[in-house]
Amino acid sequence: MSEFEVAKKSILAFNDALENVAWKPAASRSTRLTVQYGYLQLVPNTNSISINATINGQPQQLSNSTFPGSTGTINYWLSTKYVSYDPSYESYILGNRSSIISGSADSYGRAVIRQQTGWVTITLDYRVRAMRTSVIKVNDVDTNYVDVWVIKLKMLVPNAWSYVYDFDLQARCLSVRTASYSFTNVSNSTTVVSVRIGTAPAYQVPVTLVVPGQVVFNVVVAEVQVSV
Repeated sequence: MSEFEVAKKSILAFNDALENVAWKPAASRSTRLTVQYGYLQLVPNTNSISINATINGQPQQLSNSTFPGSTGTINYWLSTKYVSYDPSYESYILGNRSSIISGSADSYGRAVIRQQTGWVTITLDYRVRAMRTSVIKVNDVDTNYVDVWVIKLKMLVPNAWSYVYDFDLQARCLSVRTASYSFTNVSNSTTVVSVRIGTAPAYQVPVTLVVPGQVVFNVVVAEVQVSV
């Protein structure tokens, strides 16, 4: 029970470290973890990331199989011999079920405790943020800019790998890349950005446009390497 409580705090501390370096290429930070009764697992390429925007009532894809591609997850496992909840227990200690956020103050991180057969798990992954950032006149046309920020976890290990005892969990920003998508003759005053991570349902947020006409979506992907 004590290890489980410490693991929750360590995962939240690691999230703070990762978000601190996510948008700074070559920056790195680490968090110390001690795991004896359970184990920490890094799982690469767990979930694909799909991003769409609704333009004039039609969905437009802002992602593909390589950009952003897929992301990993960080999992802590502990036997129900030590900690046990209801069989269908699910509780978020960071974020919520939604895969997309629109507020500037919300954390990208999403950490959930779940009970499975024989195990209680804590899973950490990352949501997508979508916000209108500016309106700029381009070639005498007022253009709305909507930024979509994605944190993509890249594990140093090629396959799922587990760790125990004392170790440092490190986050290092490998790159920050941007892809832009431009749409003209936009008649609506609101666009809807939807995100699906893995096989979970897609979630969406409305983004208000200052003026109809032209919209540019900048999908900004920070690739963060996680390693021990």
